[in-house]
Amino acid sequence: MLNVDFHPIAHKTDHLIYVVLVTRFKGQWVVVRHKERKTWEVPGGHIELGETPDEAAARELVEETGAVEYSVRAVTDYSVARDSDVAGYGRLYFCEVSVLGQLGDSEIGEVMLVDALPENLTYKEIQPLLLERVVNSL
Repeated sequence: MLNVDFHPIAHKTDHLIYVVLVTRFKGQWVVVRHKERKTWEVPGGHIELGETPDEAAARELVEETGAVEYSVRAVTDYSVARDSDVAGYGRLYFCEVSVLGQLGDSEIGEVMLVDALPENLTYKEIQPLLLERVVNSL
């Protein structure tokens, strides 16, 4: 069984592994497709060594969507664990993009604007919960 738990935003961030960016552009949600997959996902990625979660969020947003002008707001920290596995921790962000540019050289093959998350999600057990959490925070 998969468990997704939400936590207050922590000042100590060394336990965080990744950032997830629920992103809106002109009233639609932004989803991306990795070049090596056929499924869609909410933008995001790993926090690099020496990088803060906020820095990772801004970097990943630009790399994965081509965002040029945007705002980024942390919503919550969360954890994901399957059965008795050790949980992985991330920080969830809401991003509002006002200007989208071209994708640079990244692992993302395609960006799509949607009114609702597509059925063929890469992380279908997790991402709808994250979207719901962000929508409830607006």
